[in-house]
Amino acid sequence: MGRLAQTDGLTDVQQEILSTVREFVDKEIIPVATELEHRDEYPTRIVEGLKELGVFGLMIPEEYGGLGESLLTYALCVEEIARGWMSVSGIINTHFIVAYMLKQHGTQEQREYFLPRMATGEVRGAFSMSEPGLGSDVSAITSKGVRDGDAYVLTGQKMWLTNGGSSTLVAVLCRTDEGHPEGTAPHKSMTTFLVEKEPGFGQVEPGLTIPGKIEKMGYKGVDTTELIMDGLRVPADRVLGGVTGRGFYQMMDGVEVGRVNVAARGCGVAQRAFELGVAYAQQRQTFGKPIAQHQAIQFKLAEMATKVEAAHAMMVNAARKKDSGRRNDLEAGMAKYLASEYCKEVVEDAFRIHGGYGFSKEYEIERLYREAPMLLIGEGTAEIQKMIIGRRLLEEYRIQG
Repeated sequence: MGRLAQTDGLTDVQQEILSTVREFVDKEIIPVATELEHRDEYPTRIVEGLKELGVFGLMIPEEYGGLGESLLTYALCVEEIARGWMSVSGIINTHFIVAYMLKQHGTQEQREYFLPRMATGEVRGAFSMSEPGLGSDVSAITSKGVRDGDAYVLTGQKMWLTNGGSSTLVAVLCRTDEGHPEGTAPHKSMTTFLVEKEPGFGQVEPGLTIPGKIEKMGYKGVDTTELIMDGLRVPADRVLGGVTGRGFYQMMDGVEVGRVNVAARGCGVAQRAFELGVAYAQQRQTFGKPIAQHQAIQFKLAEMATKVEAAHAMMVNAARKKDSGRRNDLEAGMAKYLASEYCKEVVEDAFRIHGGYGFSKEYEIERLYREAPMLLIGEGTAEIQKMIIGRRLLEEYRIQG
């Protein structure tokens, strides 16, 4: 294990969990990741292995069968998994966000019903905010939930569901106008519905269709899908928290911890790119010596390592602040923004160090080069992060009088 991206102050339990995950990544993920990625194949064996390790229940409280670990432990595990293959960390992240939302906002009955089975990975989560025409403008959601007796009828089209096909529980954000007078702010008339479904594609439930996988440049293996609701009936007791109108706040809370996760993914991918770059630089020779002895390459390695270290420190700080019970949207936004931007830059430098071989599918860096851009847009674009950061800074530094 290299010297970079170490985390001080971890307990023996945290260190043991991280060591176990890292060993799993080195033995079970890295050797097969590129082959599976090129085939766009779902990593079934890897997912089963992570279930056995208890990763799906890492942050679920012990009373519901989970490990009851902190956001920091979870983020450090994600960093390790993304170092092996970013797609696998995506499979876990959406599940984790739904479990977190249930833990924080669910009714007692909802927690008791879902969380024990989520801890084992028997129930697998996905969440859905985005729609084809709105991008980052969540307030423009058009999907609707209308009360009909003891159920709600959901209609609308959702986009960019990670785990859309393989999941069995989807947290879906819809507009519900009941009890909200005309002119109510859009974010106050949104509700999160807990939609249970069968895994697979096509019509998976009456009124619910998962058309198929969206073909992507990178981030392969994991299924990214649309979700189409046409008269989908959801029992009223499957409104998250039991009360309508709170969906926007619930989703934003989930996305806030999700941004720490995306930062951790950026850290993991950047670490792997650095490992590949520094190893190749010592093996490849030009002008009679390894290219690592050329000053131009040493400068690149120095910049790459500094970015890996800085991104890791910011990610750890954001996770620890959330774990302490304090607001962390500023830190999470900064960590996500910096880690994703630095990840792209470190991957590109490793790609340049590889020269022509970086363009070959035989080399792992080719895969990382296609995966890194997803982090620039996932869980809110870099521009959205900067808006959040800017607004929070103006709150903190408001001129008095």
